[in-house]
Amino acid sequence: MTKLYQSCLKPFLFKHEPEAIHHKTLSALSWLAQSPALCDLTREILKAPALPVTAFGIEFNNPVGLAAGMDKNGIAIPAWEALGFGFCEIGGVTQHPQPGNPQPRLFRAPEEEAIINRMGFNNLGADAILQRLKQSRAKKRAPVGVNLGKSKRTDLADAHLDFTYSFKKLWAYGDFFVINVSSPNTPGLRALQDKASLQTILQSLNEANQACAQEINCKATPKPLFVKIAPDLTLSAVDDVIELAIDSQLSGMVATNTTISRPKLNSSKAPAAYLETGGLSGKPLQAKSTEIIRHIANQTDGKLTIIGVGGIDDPRSAWEKITAGATLLQLYSGLVFKGPEIISSIIQGLANQLEHNHFKSLNDAVGSNAPFTPDKGNE
Repeated sequence: MTKLYQSCLKPFLFKHEPEAIHHKTLSALSWLAQSPALCDLTREILKAPALPVTAFGIEFNNPVGLAAGMDKNGIAIPAWEALGFGFCEIGGVTQHPQPGNPQPRLFRAPEEEAIINRMGFNNLGADAILQRLKQSRAKKRAPVGVNLGKSKRTDLADAHLDFTYSFKKLWAYGDFFVINVSSPNTPGLRALQDKASLQTILQSLNEANQACAQEINCKATPKPLFVKIAPDLTLSAVDDVIELAIDSQLSGMVATNTTISRPKLNSSKAPAAYLETGGLSGKPLQAKSTEIIRHIANQTDGKLTIIGVGGIDDPRSAWEKITAGATLLQLYSGLVFKGPEIISSIIQGLANQLEHNHFKSLNDAVGSNAPFTPDKGNE
């Protein structure tokens, strides 16, 4: 499958405009998701191994998930599990439907294995996405996270109302929720990472979380809440978010979103995509996101679950994030550049590392900083 993707599918896909082929691929996966038989066949072909992990009270078949932004409207949820993902995160979802920023807004840098985007939370809005989640509920076989964003038309002062509307609307259908205040593509959004602004949002969501749980059953459990941070924050600013996350009893943090910085390359070698505004994801973000994961883990001593995302493209980079402190992982750019077999490759590679380092479970390896040991299954 890897050779087929690299030699045939990827060259074909990369001949087309990125956003256009993204939508066509999603449409195909949406079609696949409607057929349990085709999902079973896909699952059998790709044969992703099991690697159980427990996080924030939820059992995952494996720790490798789909990052937010790939399936904004939740149209292919069953297909992601069939490809081998242990979970997926849909969105970002905003209260109001919105088209996002003007096109073109998605760019590839294949030589750097990087993607630049300035999508701007293009999505159908919480009400429409609720219907998508209802339709896929019966077919869902893995946890689904919901990434919450702010509508562009909503004033920053009212951001908490926007987040809370979407959260309450989708509460019953998400297994966990991620508060996205770190996308660089909605004007002013990153200002909501400021401690005072974020505190208002978290207080509103916590109150809504308790209220929704009470409406269902007096013994119902509130949904796990995460905050997603930017890799461009200073470590002192990260510490402010950590303090607030702990005080607000969040389940954890997602580290990290895309970066507005660009690698320092000779101008003659810099990809044309790097001249575009927007957030960069992919391999150039790998080391920075791992550094922030390690910092969060060191500062929290396991009090927060970390979902690691940023440049994961092979077992080595996945293992680095696990041993730095991430319990779960997410892919986006790696899936684009390496194809769907990257999922099973990473899971098997992690299993090999557990054996090499004599860990009984993946949870035991989290934050251990154990070295990566290459073998034939990894290289």
